[in-house]
Amino acid sequence: MDPMVRIRGLHKRYGETEVLRGIDLDVPAGSVMCIIGPSGSGKSTLLSCINHLERIDGGRLWVGGDLVGYRERNGRLYELPERQVAGMRQKVGMVFQQFNLFQHMTALQNIIEAPVQVKRVRPAQARQRAMELLDRVGLAAKHAMFPAQLSGGEQQRVAIARALAMDPQLMLFDEPTSALDAELVGEVLAVMKDLARSGMTMMVVTHELAFAREVGDELIFMDAGLVIERGAPREVLGAPKERRTRDFLSRVL
Repeated sequence: MDPMVRIRGLHKRYGETEVLRGIDLDVPAGSVMCIIGPSGSGKSTLLSCINHLERIDGGRLWVGGDLVGYRERNGRLYELPERQVAGMRQKVGMVFQQFNLFQHMTALQNIIEAPVQVKRVRPAQARQRAMELLDRVGLAAKHAMFPAQLSGGEQQRVAIARALAMDPQLMLFDEPTSALDAELVGEVLAVMKDLARSGMTMMVVTHELAFAREVGDELIFMDAGLVIERGAPREVLGAPKERRTRDFLSRVL
């Protein structure tokens, strides 16, 4: 069975700075990969490349068996038109550090918007699905509230529900709790744990090492655009093999 995500020789540069320096990864369907590492190591850029929010400078990556963002002819890559890229992005839900909700829309309206406008789902059907998702993240009673009326944790849970409304095959989380007060982190992680138990394929950039240990199937440590170490979370966190991993964990554990 092909992995949900397959990455081979991925390179990304910003000017003279090479942010990703040849990444090779497989993420099996239904698994949770957690990604840790210092700031500037390329973690967020990796997720953005998977969703083709950033163009790659070398290598290939596939989601669900489809080459992301490009078609290949005679060994060369040609970028797809934005319309086709947008269609491919429907496979991938992404949750950012900031919630990025529409401030002039209620929680329910935020979730309905993309299915109705992008997938042409009937409004009544989209509303029913949105209410089911709000119930799943524990916010059905707050469906009529605007983002400014919700806590940071509640807004992030709405953002997760919004991503799920597009029925993605893969969920990407880019430090989803880093902007939250400490007491709100648990409610977002609880939703993510439930999502993992349901069999959703997830890639999670996180500083929450307890979450990685409990939920992750694989943990990778990145530094300077490279995967330095990878393995079962308990093994990497408990007995890292690489000195750079040990140095990093000694500062964060």
